[in-house]
Amino acid sequence: MDKDHYGLDWDHIQAFCAVAREGSLSGAARKLGQSQPTLGRRIKAAEVALGTSLFTRVAKGLMLTDRGVELLVHAQEMEASAARLQNAALGQGDAVAGTVRITASMVVSHYVLPAIIARLRLAEPEIEIELVPTDTSENLLFREADIAVRMYRPTQMDVVTRKVAEQPLALYGATSLLDRMGEPGSLEELEAYPFVGLDRDDLIIRHMRSLGFDVSRRFFGVRCDNQAAFWELVRSGCGLGAMQTLVGDADPAVRRLAVDIRLPPLPVWLATHETLQHNRRNRVVWDFLADAFARRDGQSDFIQ
Repeated sequence: MDKDHYGLDWDHIQAFCAVAREGSLSGAARKLGQSQPTLGRRIKAAEVALGTSLFTRVAKGLMLTDRGVELLVHAQEMEASAARLQNAALGQGDAVAGTVRITASMVVSHYVLPAIIARLRLAEPEIEIELVPTDTSENLLFREADIAVRMYRPTQMDVVTRKVAEQPLALYGATSLLDRMGEPGSLEELEAYPFVGLDRDDLIIRHMRSLGFDVSRRFFGVRCDNQAAFWELVRSGCGLGAMQTLVGDADPAVRRLAVDIRLPPLPVWLATHETLQHNRRNRVVWDFLADAFARRDGQSDFIQ
């Protein structure tokens, strides 16, 4: 008989927590790197062992039953304890070898970290890097990432943070757009230019209004919330847009505008789970990242 039918074990708890987080067997299977049928058997085995239904089917996947909601609290405590145990063991590792998983925003992952990682691999060839580009907050406790590079201070529990730089922003336009329209000489002239805006996020609208521009969502003829796609739209001439100077100044497809517009710098924070801060390979990567951002703070040769 399959071992999944013998009582309740860790595989069942892990499956329970994953399906509860993802809301479906398929999503949880992708997250855990398991097959959907295997995960389904483990959920069924957990329900048999616990003597209750944990999920009910809904149109978009699976939803916790009332009893499942109650039991999930205890399952998550077990999952967190197991994660802390694993992190504590990894934190004692002495070898400067193995894998370090880094997560960062789409822009930083696409345009900043590749050059840093290339230099890191030359310096530390025994350290393997997994890069997770995402604009959502990865969970450092459950090893979805070992080190996070964020443009804000992470506030998760049991996480160690360090501010390593402040990255200036500037306004850019594609060379093709500026050659056609000329460069604006004042803030007032900017209103005649097309802009790339955000879709569901009103950050740019709020900032432009603070500068005296009476703009609404319709002012932006092209809108996108994905940072990397936003920058590609700017590079292609769809409109003006802001970008970190270390990215924009190094890009021959765009020019920085000389017009005086106040853009607040982006803070650069590193974060890791507290149990990993003394792991040697994690520390090597952490120090390398901190040094790279601090040395090239705001300089266009950062990514050369």
